[in-house]
Amino acid sequence: MSVESLKCKECGTSYELDASYVCENCFGPLEVAYDFSGLDAAGAKRRIQAGSQGIWRYSDFLPFKGRASDPLEPGLTPLLKADRLAERLGTKAEIWIKNDAANPTHSFKDRVVAVAVAKAQELGFETVACASTGNLANAVAAHAAAAGLDSYVFVPANLEEQKLLATGVYGTNLVGVRGNYDDVNRLCTQLAETHPWAFVNVNLRPYYAEGSKTLAYETVEQLGWKLPDRVVSPIASGSLFTKLGRGFQEWLDLGLVEGRQPVFNGAQAQGCSPVATAFAEGWEVCKPQRPETIAKSLAIGDPADGPYAVEHARKTGGGIDSVTDQEIREGIKLLAETTGIFTETAGGVTVGVLRKLAERGELADGERVVVYITGEGLKTLDATRDTFQMHEIDPSLDSFETEFRQEVAA
Repeated sequence: MSVESLKCKECGTSYELDASYVCENCFGPLEVAYDFSGLDAAGAKRRIQAGSQGIWRYSDFLPFKGRASDPLEPGLTPLLKADRLAERLGTKAEIWIKNDAANPTHSFKDRVVAVAVAKAQELGFETVACASTGNLANAVAAHAAAAGLDSYVFVPANLEEQKLLATGVYGTNLVGVRGNYDDVNRLCTQLAETHPWAFVNVNLRPYYAEGSKTLAYETVEQLGWKLPDRVVSPIASGSLFTKLGRGFQEWLDLGLVEGRQPVFNGAQAQGCSPVATAFAEGWEVCKPQRPETIAKSLAIGDPADGPYAVEHARKTGGGIDSVTDQEIREGIKLLAETTGIFTETAGGVTVGVLRKLAERGELADGERVVVYITGEGLKTLDATRDTFQMHEIDPSLDSFETEFRQEVAA
């Protein structure tokens, strides 16, 4: 296998493997192109199984000539069968939860940042940076610190306090921008043109996005080298959604797994749902929206990969739905009560859409459904406020019995 070039997704023009992200001919996005013609599937499978306990076990399918140096290697997060969740949803489908909150900074962003930072070092950058809604800021700050690189992270100034604290602690240059994510991203695009920095989700975006494929690879491996029948994934920019599809397809094409692409269901918050709206309206493009939702990690009003997410959902026979803030809170609580997994608001969005699919009868009996949880609930604690009550009692047996008489009797 060899990494060939960067290639435009629209017109196919090829470019050198440098810090580029947009086609000079048609302004389409660039992605990494590989030559897998010399790859022996059996040999690749042996290398995976003998590899590290993280994403670098999939080095044959990542944009490097060998295994990258990475002191914070993410990956191989739990895939858990959620029978009690399925029961609560009233479905006989086989529900699995891929809990990517178990990564070093407690979100799936560790995967993409690990790849981007390794590429930044390979290309000779000394400073890494990003535009972020929170989880990416945590990951960039941590991985830069571990690699000994300087970093700048740009976030909306009104971001959740937990995510700000979990970013600043790594010694990064934390910059709060008075605006939403799309304002932050525009600023970073300008800075990428004027500063010699590796912006992981701007000029290094083609490499950064490749890290998401490892979630697909792990899913296949953890299911006993089998594909799921359906996946339910959150959508912000649309990159994770589409790269999951690319990961499954690469292994299908190489014969590492048999079957066909899973049905893809995307999940957005109703307060920022340009991709879900485009899908519902039958549009080929996503019209920008101004975000207004508690799911700030998904609040991208102008998603770069939105049209490709719409296309992939349609191609696989799936769909893209949105849920309200109240449904997000209910999704967080439902997942916690049935699996013991505490997710951030993005996971509440995903579980909320899973519930809609079950209520509409779209989940077939025995269907293997993998639900991607991409962040830890401790990052968005305010979303759980007023969703439960604390019983306050005196330090006496009588006080406890009085407070819980009915529950204990039952």
